[in-house]
Amino acid sequence: MSAVNTLSSNELMEMENQYGAHNYHPIPVVIAKGEGVHVWDVEGKKYYDFLSSYSAVNQGHCHPKIVQTLKDQAENLTLTSRAFYNDVLGVYEKFLTEYFGFDKVLPMNTGAEAVETAIKLCRKWAYEKKGTAENQAKIVVCDNNFHGRTTTIISFSNDPDNSNFGPYTAGFERIPYSDLEALKIALEDDNVAGFLVEPIQGEAGVMVPDAGYLAAAYDLCKSRNVLFIADEVQTGIARTGKLLAVDHEDVRPDILILGKAISGGVYPVSAVLADDHIMEVIKPGQHGSTFGGNPLGAKVAIAALEVVKDENLAENAARLGDLFRDRMNRMIEKTDLVKLVRGKGLLNAIVINDSEDSSTAWDICVQLKDNGLLAKPTHGNIIRFAPPLVMTEEQLHECCDIIERTILSW
Repeated sequence: MSAVNTLSSNELMEMENQYGAHNYHPIPVVIAKGEGVHVWDVEGKKYYDFLSSYSAVNQGHCHPKIVQTLKDQAENLTLTSRAFYNDVLGVYEKFLTEYFGFDKVLPMNTGAEAVETAIKLCRKWAYEKKGTAENQAKIVVCDNNFHGRTTTIISFSNDPDNSNFGPYTAGFERIPYSDLEALKIALEDDNVAGFLVEPIQGEAGVMVPDAGYLAAAYDLCKSRNVLFIADEVQTGIARTGKLLAVDHEDVRPDILILGKAISGGVYPVSAVLADDHIMEVIKPGQHGSTFGGNPLGAKVAIAALEVVKDENLAENAARLGDLFRDRMNRMIEKTDLVKLVRGKGLLNAIVINDSEDSSTAWDICVQLKDNGLLAKPTHGNIIRFAPPLVMTEEQLHECCDIIERTILSW
């Protein structure tokens, strides 16, 4: 592969270090090209991508159908704002609502924007439909949640990295994840308007709730006239072996939040879906985005979602996920370094038998990189594994060989 420029990886990393804010700590690799399940660095070395841009490229890097759609639409019309109609948005909204089974969609651009949209929608519904007293609405969230990095969202996070950004936004109550009794107690407050939850907590370390938790939580919400809000930004779009992670328990959320892989990682697109009785509380001038629902992103999202169905990516994720966890569990029997593997579909993690403040998981990821596979730690001692869903069984076994070779040589 020919390099895009004449700068080396070290030179490019130093440029980021000098001129960019230090709000990320990347694995030391500079990616210059992506195709399918592989990426290449500036020097031309090939890697398996086992992070998928935090599950944004479920369809694989630079999927030809999605990229071609981007090119075609970019040559015709990219942005009108919502001051005018355009010839793509209505088609996209019809496609999306039918695809996921909701009455209406409110299009946005990023996952955090979509979460903020869902919060506004839930609160407005509480005041105008449920009869909650003005400014008294509460939303219940879970410990160790990750819903984005806006000021409001970090206000209900317990991540210590979110300190010194106050004053924080009120109106949220945090309870333990996968704890039905705690949710039941929280819902006794008549001011609770919604329960915002990740069906699997990705950033927390791929924390999978107890079987039946989501369905029981949904029933509790229904019994108290509280909206069940599913944040499927990371878990949605076939990642866990179903189109949505809530599908594993046949839960249909009142509000569904989508992002990341809804556009295959080709263009920022997010969406909030709900039925008419909820969405109708939003009136002109009360919420929006200049880029939200733009024709370029809308076309890209349609193509990306068609790829998910046409290529049976949910089924592939379910099958390969079982194989991956089987391989990892057999590896664990041979080492004391890894405590356990957990996950669903192709969203998985291994837990290193070490403390969160240890550098072992980081060092392992650097070694994995040297061995041709890219992954990233989360919460110190957890390594998340989430390859593109277009991976083949042969490629998966090759990746498992790399992981096993790296871990067992530690």
